[in-house]
Amino acid sequence: MRFEICLIPGDGIGREVIPAAVQALQALKLDLTFVEAKAGFDCFRECGEALPDATLDLVRKSDAALFGATSSPSGGMQGYRSPILALRKELNLYANLRPCQSLPGEFSQPGIDMLIVRENTEGLYSGRERREGDTAIAERVITRVASERIVRVACEQAMARAAQRGTLRAPVLTVVHKANVLKVSDGLFRECALRVACEYPQITVQELLVDSAAMKLVKSPQSLDVLVTTNLFGDILSDEASALVGGLGVAPSANIGEGTPVFEPVHGSAPDIEGKGIANPVGALLSSAMMLDTFGEAQAARRLREAVYATLASGLYTPDLGGAATTVEFTRSVCTWLSG
Repeated sequence: MRFEICLIPGDGIGREVIPAAVQALQALKLDLTFVEAKAGFDCFRECGEALPDATLDLVRKSDAALFGATSSPSGGMQGYRSPILALRKELNLYANLRPCQSLPGEFSQPGIDMLIVRENTEGLYSGRERREGDTAIAERVITRVASERIVRVACEQAMARAAQRGTLRAPVLTVVHKANVLKVSDGLFRECALRVACEYPQITVQELLVDSAAMKLVKSPQSLDVLVTTNLFGDILSDEASALVGGLGVAPSANIGEGTPVFEPVHGSAPDIEGKGIANPVGALLSSAMMLDTFGEAQAARRLREAVYATLASGLYTPDLGGAATTVEFTRSVCTWLSG
């Protein structure tokens, strides 16, 4: 079956890791076609739009999008809005899936296999901020609809992971919140989460306050299976989790929901290493494997992951992992393994 993938390299090292992912995908000899589209801060400076309508149209017509990274001015800029946030909203990609699994190498802790399911459309990222004189106010939006659907996604993911493991160990869903302080907003999220989880009697459900979850990630990450939480908490916890297995450079993610799914490495545009040829492509490669799973190409996804693992196991690391390999060298090794 033929699949069309919209490539959005974006800014900085996004323009280095997305071509690496394309090379690996082509080495798999699948029936894939690629179209490239513009987005990001450089695009904004060129044409006045960070996410042009033409790009959004291409994504909508594609089977999936592979997104690199974009820069965002920290102080804000009139008219600029993060293109990945805009894509999530326009396509109603309400679930952000961020797996965290141990990788072969001394940089990674062993025995970790978790999935953080992050609500992707509301919370403190709703864009409701304002200034009232010397006071800045941000509104945190939590709705029943968004809370129920993200927990349902988490439950389905937990069931699917248990089936893939093929063991008698029951899936465990950890609901992460701060309802002891945010009694109304997180109170609603918690209420919805526990109610939806009751529809899945096979799943063991536990709760953790977000600060306790952060501590558990550090002390005993091997005990965690699937975590579900709100937007900001999920963003922070998933970045923390990535540090356990090598950092943001190896972290993949998927944005799924109603529209075309968008897959992206978790890292940013990394302007400090842009153009040096040392960007870590692992996050983009593993995001591509997640995309292949969505296409139903499970065998190809497995081969791509195995190629990444084999390359790491050989001791070939980019500098962020303590090695000296370039992006090109790492990608070449992955492609050689796939072609062998």
